[in-house]
Amino acid sequence: MLSPKIRQARRARSKSLVMGEQSGPPARPASPNLSDRALKSGWLKKQRSIMKNWQQRWFVLRGDQLFYYKDEEETKPQGFIPLQGNQVTELLPNPEEPGKHLFEIAPGGAGDREKMPVNHEAFLLMANSQNDMEDWVKAIRRVIWAPFGGGIFGQRLEDTVQYERKYGHRLAPLLVEQCVDFIRERGLTEEGLFRMPGQANLVKDLQDSFDCGEKPLFDR
Repeated sequence: MLSPKIRQARRARSKSLVMGEQSGPPARPASPNLSDRALKSGWLKKQRSIMKNWQQRWFVLRGDQLFYYKDEEETKPQGFIPLQGNQVTELLPNPEEPGKHLFEIAPGGAGDREKMPVNHEAFLLMANSQNDMEDWVKAIRRVIWAPFGGGIFGQRLEDTVQYERKYGHRLAPLLVEQCVDFIRERGLTEEGLFRMPGQANLVKDLQDSFDCGEKPLFDR
């Protein structure tokens, strides 16, 4: 027969698994630093890790962590998602479940991962619309990759310039230089350079690459 202490410990562990909480001490305190301004906030649905049902929570992106609350008026978060060492990915829509705008925060982020705290749990989140999901993904990606030269779309220009000073003195961000160099090299031979719109999916892929700290080359 199990002792009361063992039964209580098992119940506590089961509850933490159902709620999707991390086992062991968190990498950082779960209390937000209110001196950090809120970068983004809004309602999202979070999937519980075992029950697979959805909970609507008020999310606040502050610093390099994503906090979630029961409602807008709460001051103490129910939990948080550390973003360092993680990556955020949009999930393709499922034709069998239209209207679900899903994205995932999972291990595998920027920089030297051996020196960074990694959250080994993946979080599945659902936004209310496609635009809302894209805004969240951009904001989270900017937080993850900005310290490594990414997250440049939607970031303040001075932040990009400040980071790129490590590569030497420049009058404009590297991305602007690449665009100007392309125009100089191909401007007279590329058809419709200023009158034909680019392919939306290609433009998005390029933006995602720059936001993830990559420096893709323009071949056309």
